[in-house]
Amino acid sequence: MDRARPLPSRRRLLKGAALATIPYALLPDARAGAEPEAVDYPLAEWQAASGSNYTASSRPDSHTIDRVVIHVTQESYPDTLSIFQNPKKQVSAHYVVRSADGHVAQCVRERDIAWHAGNWDYNTRSIGIEHEGWVDQPDYFTDALYEESAKLTAAICSAYGIPKDRQHIIGHYQVPGTDHTDPGPHWDWVRYIRLVNFA
Repeated sequence: MDRARPLPSRRRLLKGAALATIPYALLPDARAGAEPEAVDYPLAEWQAASGSNYTASSRPDSHTIDRVVIHVTQESYPDTLSIFQNPKKQVSAHYVVRSADGHVAQCVRERDIAWHAGNWDYNTRSIGIEHEGWVDQPDYFTDALYEESAKLTAAICSAYGIPKDRQHIIGHYQVPGTDHTDPGPHWDWVRYIRLVNFA
Protein backbone atom coordinates (compact mmCIF):
# COMPACT_ATOMS: atom_id res chain seq x y z
CA MET A 1 0.00 0.00 0.00
CA ASP A 2 1.39 3.45 -0.99
CA ARG A 3 1.86 5.96 1.71
CA ALA A 4 0.80 9.54 1.06
CA ARG A 5 3.68 11.99 0.62
CA PRO A 6 3.92 14.42 3.54
CA LEU A 7 2.92 18.00 2.82
CA PRO A 8 5.75 20.56 2.81
CA SER A 9 6.17 22.47 6.03
CA ARG A 10 5.03 26.09 6.37
CA ARG A 11 8.67 27.15 6.67
CA ARG A 12 9.58 25.42 3.37
CA LEU A 13 6.63 27.05 1.60
CA LEU A 14 7.63 30.51 2.86
CA LYS A 15 11.26 29.94 1.79
CA GLY A 16 10.14 28.95 -1.71
CA ALA A 17 7.86 31.96 -1.98
CA ALA A 18 10.68 34.28 -0.89
CA LEU A 19 13.05 32.83 -3.48
CA ALA A 20 10.42 33.24 -6.18
CA THR A 21 10.34 37.00 -5.54
CA ILE A 22 14.12 37.49 -6.03
CA PRO A 23 14.82 39.03 -9.43
CA TYR A 24 16.83 36.75 -11.74
CA ALA A 25 19.43 39.50 -12.09
CA LEU A 26 20.42 39.00 -8.45
CA LEU A 27 20.93 35.25 -8.77
CA PRO A 28 24.39 34.00 -9.74
CA ASP A 29 24.85 33.31 -13.43
CA ALA A 30 25.19 29.58 -14.10
CA ARG A 31 28.07 30.44 -16.43
CA ALA A 32 29.81 32.70 -13.90
CA GLY A 33 33.43 31.69 -13.57
CA ALA A 34 33.29 29.54 -16.71
CA GLU A 35 36.59 29.55 -18.56
CA PRO A 36 36.77 30.43 -22.25
CA GLU A 37 37.66 27.58 -24.61
CA ALA A 38 41.27 26.52 -24.09
CA VAL A 39 43.55 27.13 -27.05
CA ASP A 40 45.97 24.61 -28.53
CA TYR A 41 48.64 27.26 -29.11
CA PRO A 42 49.35 29.20 -25.89
CA LEU A 43 49.96 32.54 -27.66
CA ALA A 44 46.57 32.45 -29.43
CA GLU A 45 43.29 34.10 -28.52
CA TRP A 46 40.16 31.95 -28.82
CA GLN A 47 37.73 33.24 -31.51
CA ALA A 48 35.41 30.32 -32.17
CA ALA A 49 34.21 29.55 -35.67
CA SER A 50 30.58 28.52 -36.03
CA GLY A 51 30.08 24.81 -35.43
CA SER A 52 28.43 24.77 -38.87
CA ASN A 53 31.76 25.62 -40.51
CA TYR A 54 33.96 22.67 -39.49
CA THR A 55 33.73 18.96 -38.68
CA ALA A 56 34.14 17.79 -35.09
CA SER A 57 36.77 15.08 -34.87
CA SER A 58 39.39 13.49 -32.63
CA ARG A 59 42.56 14.05 -34.60
CA PRO A 60 45.27 12.80 -34.60
CA ASP A 61 43.55 9.56 -33.48
CA SER A 62 40.92 9.72 -36.23
CA HIS A 63 43.16 11.21 -38.95
CA THR A 64 46.92 11.73 -39.13
CA ILE A 65 47.98 15.39 -39.20
CA ASP A 66 50.93 15.61 -41.58
CA ARG A 67 50.96 19.11 -43.08
CA VAL A 68 50.27 22.81 -42.59
CA VAL A 69 48.45 24.78 -45.29
CA ILE A 70 49.33 28.48 -45.60
CA HIS A 71 46.54 30.81 -46.75
CA VAL A 72 46.01 34.53 -47.32
CA THR A 73 42.59 35.79 -46.32
CA GLN A 74 41.74 38.22 -49.14
CA GLU A 75 39.85 39.97 -46.32
CA SER A 76 40.69 42.02 -43.25
CA TYR A 77 41.39 40.23 -39.97
CA PRO A 78 38.04 41.18 -38.34
CA ASP A 79 36.10 40.33 -41.50
CA THR A 80 37.78 36.92 -41.65
CA LEU A 81 36.75 36.16 -38.08
CA SER A 82 33.18 37.27 -38.89
CA ILE A 83 33.09 34.99 -41.93
CA PHE A 84 34.22 32.01 -39.84
CA GLN A 85 31.55 32.83 -37.23
CA ASN A 86 28.77 33.02 -39.84
CA PRO A 87 27.13 29.57 -40.08
CA LYS A 88 26.07 30.20 -43.68
CA LYS A 89 29.63 30.62 -44.99
CA GLN A 90 30.74 26.95 -44.72
CA VAL A 91 34.42 27.86 -44.30
CA SER A 92 36.97 28.07 -41.50
CA ALA A 93 40.64 27.68 -40.67
CA HIS A 94 42.30 26.67 -37.45
CA TYR A 95 44.17 29.96 -37.07
CA VAL A 96 44.18 33.54 -38.35
CA VAL A 97 47.30 35.75 -38.09
CA ARG A 98 46.87 39.55 -38.06
CA SER A 99 49.13 41.59 -40.32
CA ALA A 100 49.98 44.59 -38.13
CA ASP A 101 51.31 42.76 -35.08
CA GLY A 102 51.22 39.02 -35.80
CA HIS A 103 48.44 38.44 -33.27
CA VAL A 104 47.08 34.90 -33.56
CA ALA A 105 43.43 33.88 -33.20
CA GLN A 106 42.44 30.22 -32.97
CA CYS A 107 39.04 29.54 -34.53
CA VAL A 108 38.90 25.73 -34.68
CA ARG A 109 40.52 23.22 -32.33
CA GLU A 110 43.37 21.28 -33.92
CA ARG A 111 41.57 18.01 -33.16
CA ASP A 112 38.70 19.17 -35.41
CA ILE A 113 38.66 19.40 -39.22
CA ALA A 114 38.55 22.97 -40.48
CA TRP A 115 37.11 23.57 -43.96
CA HIS A 116 39.97 25.53 -45.47
CA ALA A 117 41.64 23.60 -48.28
CA GLY A 118 38.73 22.83 -50.60
CA ASN A 119 39.83 19.19 -50.62
CA TRP A 120 38.42 16.81 -48.01
CA ASP A 121 41.56 14.62 -47.83
CA TYR A 122 43.76 17.65 -47.25
CA ASN A 123 41.32 19.10 -44.72
CA THR A 124 41.42 15.89 -42.68
CA ARG A 125 45.22 15.78 -42.55
CA SER A 126 46.23 19.43 -42.18
CA ILE A 127 46.16 22.51 -39.99
CA GLY A 128 45.06 25.62 -41.88
CA ILE A 129 46.59 29.02 -41.10
CA GLU A 130 45.07 32.15 -42.64
CA HIS A 131 47.13 35.34 -42.89
CA GLU A 132 45.47 38.74 -43.08
CA GLY A 133 46.08 40.37 -46.43
CA TRP A 134 45.74 40.17 -50.17
CA VAL A 135 47.97 38.17 -52.50
CA ASP A 136 48.76 41.23 -54.64
CA GLN A 137 49.57 43.54 -51.68
CA PRO A 138 52.89 42.43 -50.17
CA ASP A 139 52.84 45.22 -47.57
CA TYR A 140 50.48 43.01 -45.55
CA PHE A 141 53.26 40.44 -45.14
CA THR A 142 54.92 42.26 -42.24
CA ASP A 143 57.89 41.10 -40.19
CA ALA A 144 55.52 40.51 -37.26
CA LEU A 145 53.18 38.39 -39.40
CA TYR A 146 56.03 36.21 -40.70
CA GLU A 147 57.66 35.82 -37.28
CA GLU A 148 54.53 35.01 -35.29
CA SER A 149 53.15 32.72 -37.98
CA ALA A 150 56.49 30.88 -38.14
CA LYS A 151 56.39 30.33 -34.35
CA LEU A 152 52.87 28.92 -34.68
CA THR A 153 53.82 26.63 -37.58
CA ALA A 154 56.94 25.44 -35.73
CA ALA A 155 54.83 24.58 -32.69
CA ILE A 156 52.33 22.65 -34.83
CA CYS A 157 55.14 20.77 -36.61
CA SER A 158 56.75 19.86 -33.29
CA ALA A 159 53.43 18.71 -31.79
CA TYR A 160 52.62 16.33 -34.65
CA GLY A 161 56.10 15.36 -35.88
CA ILE A 162 55.66 17.21 -39.18
CA PRO A 163 58.91 17.92 -41.04
CA LYS A 164 59.60 21.65 -41.29
CA ASP A 165 60.01 21.72 -45.06
CA ARG A 166 58.17 22.76 -48.23
CA GLN A 167 56.79 19.27 -48.78
CA HIS A 168 54.84 19.51 -45.52
CA ILE A 169 54.30 23.27 -45.17
CA ILE A 170 52.43 24.11 -48.33
CA GLY A 171 50.49 26.93 -49.94
CA HIS A 172 46.79 26.69 -50.63
CA TYR A 173 47.63 26.76 -54.34
CA GLN A 174 49.37 23.38 -53.93
CA VAL A 175 46.23 21.57 -52.76
CA PRO A 176 45.00 19.23 -55.52
CA GLY A 177 41.89 20.51 -57.27
CA THR A 178 42.08 24.06 -55.91
CA ASP A 179 41.53 27.20 -57.93
CA HIS A 180 43.19 29.39 -55.28
CA THR A 181 46.53 31.13 -55.75
CA ASP A 182 47.32 32.03 -52.14
CA PRO A 183 49.60 32.83 -50.52
CA GLY A 184 50.62 34.27 -53.90
CA PRO A 185 53.86 35.32 -55.58
CA HIS A 186 54.87 37.83 -52.90
CA TRP A 187 54.97 35.29 -50.07
CA ASP A 188 58.63 34.71 -49.19
CA TRP A 189 58.85 30.94 -48.78
CA VAL A 190 62.61 30.85 -48.23
CA ARG A 191 62.35 33.36 -45.40
CA TYR A 192 59.29 31.65 -43.93
CA ILE A 193 60.75 28.13 -43.84
CA ARG A 194 63.97 29.53 -42.35
CA LEU A 195 61.96 31.27 -39.60
CA VAL A 196 60.00 28.09 -38.90
CA ASN A 197 63.20 26.11 -38.51
CA PHE A 198 64.77 28.67 -36.18
CA ALA A 199 61.64 29.31 -34.09
